[in-house]
Amino acid sequence: MGNEVLESVRALLPAIAERAQTTDESRQVPEKTIRELVDAGVFRMLQPRRYGGLECDPVDFYEVVRAISAVCCSTGWVASVLGVHPWQLALFDRQAQDEVWGEDQDTLVSSAYAPVGRLTPVDGGYRLSGRWSFSSGCGHAGWALLGALVVGAQGRPVDFMTVLVPRCDYRIEDVWDVVGLRGTASNDIVVEPVFVPAHRVIRNYEQAQLKGPGQKVNPGPLYRLPFAAVFTSAITAPVIGAVAGGYDSYISLMKERVRLSLGGGKFVEDPFAQVAIARAASDLDATLLQMDRNLRELSALAAEGREIPVELRLRTRRDQVRGTERAVAAMDLLFKTAGGNSLRRGNPIERAWRDAHAGSVHVANDVERALAMYGRGAFGLTVEDNLV
Repeated sequence: MGNEVLESVRALLPAIAERAQTTDESRQVPEKTIRELVDAGVFRMLQPRRYGGLECDPVDFYEVVRAISAVCCSTGWVASVLGVHPWQLALFDRQAQDEVWGEDQDTLVSSAYAPVGRLTPVDGGYRLSGRWSFSSGCGHAGWALLGALVVGAQGRPVDFMTVLVPRCDYRIEDVWDVVGLRGTASNDIVVEPVFVPAHRVIRNYEQAQLKGPGQKVNPGPLYRLPFAAVFTSAITAPVIGAVAGGYDSYISLMKERVRLSLGGGKFVEDPFAQVAIARAASDLDATLLQMDRNLRELSALAAEGREIPVELRLRTRRDQVRGTERAVAAMDLLFKTAGGNSLRRGNPIERAWRDAHAGSVHVANDVERALAMYGRGAFGLTVEDNLV
């Protein structure tokens, strides 16, 4: 099914590319594009079959994300983030899933995972309040997944939860005006004190242990994968896609270029440009090979019902952040050798450079943190982190 979605998406790419500049300038993905991606099945790729989903191989999902991101990274980012949330929602209690997908299986869910919300236990659930930033594509979603800390009797945090909140219980504030990924409309979500029933929360600790109440109704191996692997890959995939698109634009635009200085001559004859292309292409290939390898190994273990070793989980995070790092370095190399024309706004090389850098600052792409975790594990030290 993943290949069918990819073929449907490929037919949409020329139109998405034409809207890329408008998406960037308007600071949001057009509703028409979202509807086309819905119809193509992009947002159902990781959704449970019992709710009309496809339960695709994650590798196929990220391939679709990269294809979209190659022509418009903002659109690819929103497709990736909104597209990965059905996977997490599948881990929630069945009642929560029914509330979201019971009437409309195309309902979308956004997120803001930073634990800035405050949860106070009350009868039957919790009282939630807070303000969250960076909720990509939230204007297209009917629900939101929000990070929050449970506050005990002494006013101290006692647990870390992800909370599912309907659109009627929060407001969106338009604050998104940034350098890159401008079209993601990653605005703020504000929740005044509202009641959240217990079935709409999931403990981050249990999720890190590869557990969730939703596994009772969604027993497929897809839902026994680590959150850290699935979600962080959804953050890196658009960056890789943007750089791959920037690479293609570089090749296309530079083929006919003639230097007006430095001795003139055709750009394609410049050995420095040739080396830059080779380095960028190699880094992109290495990134894809490592990430796909890790995801396939994770999926194979889950399908066999075997325990997923911490060494593989750490390696997956290592290669995911290095994938982002390599992609950004490749984009920098291309941007540097493309010359002054690449500075012009609207140039696809310029936009890919901005978007790749913007995506790289997401907490999931914190290179040093992830590499330090891998190093601790390699030394046999305990690693305690929800993003493993």
